[in-house]
Amino acid sequence: MFKSIAKIAAFALALCLAAPGAAAAGAGEEEIMVRVGLASSYYHNALGELEAAHLENEDGYGEGYRFGYYDEDLNFVELARTGPETTQVAVLKTENLTYGYSSALSKYTYGENLSGDTVVGCYHVLVADGVSREEAEQLAGLFEDGFVAWIDGRYQVRAGAYQTEEEAEDALADISYAEDVVGTSSYGMSVVETGTNCVLFQYDVGQGGKLAVQPGQRDGEETRTWFSGYHYRGGFQYQRRSGGNLTVVNVVGLEDYVNGVNCYEMGRNWPLEALKAQAMCARTYVLRNLGTHESYGFDICNSSYCQVYYGMGIGDSYGPSETSMRAVEETAGLVIQYAGQLAETPYSSSFGGASEDAANIWGTNTQTEYPYLQGVEDPYESYADDINARAHWTVEYTAGELNDRLHSYGYGTNTSLESLELEYSDLGNVIRVTIHWENGQTNSLTSSGSGTIRSVLGVDSIRFTINGQTPEGGSCTRSGDGGYLINGEDTVDDLDGLYVISGTGEVSPLDEDPYVITGTGTRAPLEEGQSSSGASGSGTVTVSGSEYVFEGGGWGHQVGLSQYGANAMAKLGFDYEEIITFYYPGVDIVPYA
Repeated sequence: MFKSIAKIAAFALALCLAAPGAAAAGAGEEEIMVRVGLASSYYHNALGELEAAHLENEDGYGEGYRFGYYDEDLNFVELARTGPETTQVAVLKTENLTYGYSSALSKYTYGENLSGDTVVGCYHVLVADGVSREEAEQLAGLFEDGFVAWIDGRYQVRAGAYQTEEEAEDALADISYAEDVVGTSSYGMSVVETGTNCVLFQYDVGQGGKLAVQPGQRDGEETRTWFSGYHYRGGFQYQRRSGGNLTVVNVVGLEDYVNGVNCYEMGRNWPLEALKAQAMCARTYVLRNLGTHESYGFDICNSSYCQVYYGMGIGDSYGPSETSMRAVEETAGLVIQYAGQLAETPYSSSFGGASEDAANIWGTNTQTEYPYLQGVEDPYESYADDINARAHWTVEYTAGELNDRLHSYGYGTNTSLESLELEYSDLGNVIRVTIHWENGQTNSLTSSGSGTIRSVLGVDSIRFTINGQTPEGGSCTRSGDGGYLINGEDTVDDLDGLYVISGTGEVSPLDEDPYVITGTGTRAPLEEGQSSSGASGSGTVTVSGSEYVFEGGGWGHQVGLSQYGANAMAKLGFDYEEIITFYYPGVDIVPYA
């Protein structure tokens, strides 16, 4: 158990502990920090809570690790650290865990030994209690398996990691000045060097305790740490919220967070102005929603339910690009406001020709509170159709197949489908579907709640027709009977006397050979009758028959900004401010205060 003098010296050099209570470098700077849930019991998280969470410093970024906690302002308070040679650590719940091989991934897990004999036990010998940090470091260095612990707000020195209390008592008998055999509460956590049973640090302050791990910085350079297949900037926070497995939270600066969203929510190499608009939406969204998931121990989730976030990704081919990071940098600190308040900035892939009034989607008050979410007709999005796989889509059912699908969602009892009644908004989107059954029952589908139009009917958006039927005998085709559609509405027979307004606001006559810029940036002739998916007007349509053919365009909830529309607008010469104010009319772009 005791170390040689040489080993003590080596340990002291490696541990390299700083003064108690030292905050992270740069903590004095006023940077907004964001807590992103990476692993938790939150139902939109794929990982769930973990028995062990593994970290590895990316080669060339960071040196060693620091252990401690985040204060109420999310400043990191350091309690201990490793030397620079430590590149991989694992945070474990304090139970008997075995390092084995499971699902082709080396990890610590509860249960029988999977391979080898590397078991981290949950019983320890208490060597000293209530000592200073310097004393704890020196005393822990006298033992082969000694380590510093932070227990109930004070330093302890512990030794060993035994599977049974009896084993720990045998070890206790060999140390005349040792105090007792100890464990932790069900909220305790240990940090070990990955692949070993060598405890580096232990943390237990009872219920609510949150252990923080920060990668060590090298001369102020950025750090990137691997967790579950992706590299992240910032630090990590761990908690056993219910006394069971671990939650994992990435604590990261605001702009680093936006970098970790921008390239995943939008194409990483899309036009700069489109990526700037996306960065503005992402930044505004997270600031408006800080603390939304406080009950789970973080601010924001990392899935599409909030915003997709994978940090710095994997290498240079998957993650932030030079263009996406430039977009974040050139809009840093700017947000979208309405009437002096942070705006709600929903966005989705594409709309198929028009966004929708949020009142018809979520019941949002768009008359007084959110007038910038009333929906707009989009004459630009179709110019990105060549890169949008869901610009046009078709879903087909026989009457029997649709009948069975509706039954599987709990609609209709001992009856068969008679017809579907579709209600269209003024913008040509389906805002309500009424299911009529042969026995007189009816069910209603909208775009909110548990049974939505998109999920129940298996369609990508609410911009569609069934069997080509539209209100008032309209048509849903994308090519008209002749003439040119202006802004997707008025038709003219020829182009004589028409003017165009460029993305910079310059007005000029339309020349004899007009063209559009496609989604790939190439010139294409202006086509007659170019329009959008969806119906040509508001009203209701009743559809029945032996088959139901859904034809539509777009993908998403239909509110706010269209990402493919932003792509098209950027290629047509609009800047990010023009993109944002088109999709959110009446908003302001201002520095965040």
